[in-house]
Amino acid sequence: MQTLKKYSLDEMLNKHIGTHGTTERDTFETELQKDVLASIIKQARKKRNLTQSELGELVGVKKSQISKLENSLNNITIDTLLKVINALNVNINFTAQIV
Repeated sequence: MQTLKKYSLDEMLNKHIGTHGTTERDTFETELQKDVLASIIKQARKKRNLTQSELGELVGVKKSQISKLENSLNNITIDTLLKVINALNVNINFTAQIV
């Protein structure tokens, strides 16, 4: 019986996306973080039994802005993002990395 080699996630990312510090890897990780944050926001909204329209009313934006935020954090202002986080009473720790 042949033994399969096991690879760590980091090894697979290095091989298929790029190593830490490369443009490709940085872009991948940024997009992944945005997707995770968008998913957290959507889950928090649903947990609080709010529709996208209701959340939009709470923060002063249209339903379409909430939909965009939950599907992709592109073209969303920090101000809107912070209002949504506060309205949902979600604690998120942001870490800044200066390179």
